[in-house]
This record gives sequence, C-alpha cells and structure tokens, in this order.
Amino acid sequence: MSERELAAADPLTAARLVLGARLSAGGVTARVVEVEAYGSDPEGPWPDPAAHSYPGPTPRNAVMFGPAGRLYVYLSHGLHLCMNVTCAGVGTAGAVLLRAAEVIDGEDLVRRRRGPDKRHRDLARGPGNLGQALGITLADNGTDLFADGSAIRLRLDPLPDHQEGPRVGVSRAAEWPWRLWDPTSSAVSAYRRSPRASVVPGAGESRT
Repeated sequence: MSERELAAADPLTAARLVLGARLSAGGVTARVVEVEAYGSDPEGPWPDPAAHSYPGPTPRNAVMFGPAGRLYVYLSHGLHLCMNVTCAGVGTAGAVLLRAAEVIDGEDLVRRRRGPDKRHRDLARGPGNLGQALGITLADNGTDLFADGSAIRLRLDPLPDHQEGPRVGVSRAAEWPWRLWDPTSSAVSAYRRSPRASVVPGAGESRT
C-alpha cells in the first residue's frame, strides 16, 4: 500500500488505511492505534465544519489541499504539534489526524523527550504527545511520507478489526463516527466530548 491508495480514498477510508500503520522518524518507530478523519471545505466532496480545511485554502492548511500521503503539521493551542496524513487528490482537502500510537522502537529516545517516568502506554498517547515523542517540528509540514529517503516514513498496515465512534474535542460535527481506534491497545486516549458540542440523541460511545 502507498500514497496511491490514499489519493483514491475519502477521509474515512483513509483513516481505516492509516490505523495500524508504522510511523518512523528520527530513530523512533510507533504503531498508530487511534486516528480521526477530517474532510473538506464546503466546495469539496466531504464538507466538514470541524476540519481545518473548512474555510478553504490558507497558508496554514495548504498541505491539506495538496497531494496525498503528505504530513500536515499544525500547532494546537500554541503548545502541541499535531500530525495528519493527507488523502484525496490535489485540490481536494482531506486528512487523518494521528491521535495516539504505541512506541515499538526508540523508547529511550522518546523518554528523553517525554520524561523517564512516563508509563509506556502514555509515551505517545494523545496527538500532541505523539508529535513530541517523534520529535516532530513545524519544519516537517509537507513531508512526503512515502518518498525514498524521506526523514519521516509511513508504512500502511491496516488493522483487521477496529472500533469507530464520535470525534474528540471538536464543537462542530462532533457526533460523526470518524474516530477509529484499536480496541486492544492501552495507548488509545480516553473519549472526551467537547462541552461546546451540541447534543445529538444517540451520539456517543462506550469507551471512557
């Protein structure tokens, strides 16, 4: 599997492809165990009011409108660097937020970045922690994750079984079941619905 599959995929299909992938950067490899799908601006095929792409192309979100298989990095709340994998074709926005991963190689390096007393499950649990664990910077924005010799590589290895539920922390379209996770992993983050999200009857999930 490669960027070709992502280029042909809608965001939810792309999320299913990315869940279980191996992400390698700077001597660390982690297995992705939790993701969220995000769609397009209103002119695109998957209008998503929770997506960074919703206002249309801007300098910040330009990578989302580019080729599939690129790393979209953004600063969240001025503190945390979060990573996304782009999907769909050039000119059509779509991305998969990497929410959590299990560190499978380079744990000593991760502990130097995250602290020596962290439990293994917490080393890359949460999108900001994952970015810190892999040493990601804003300079990595736009990296081709499938190019030979790339400093950051993604190897797709979709899980045979996973669960799906509402997205975390967004105030709009919070009920969309576009969050996917590996139910066997302790590194999956807790579900927290935004207090600003509207209440939709029947929306929710069992994980706490």
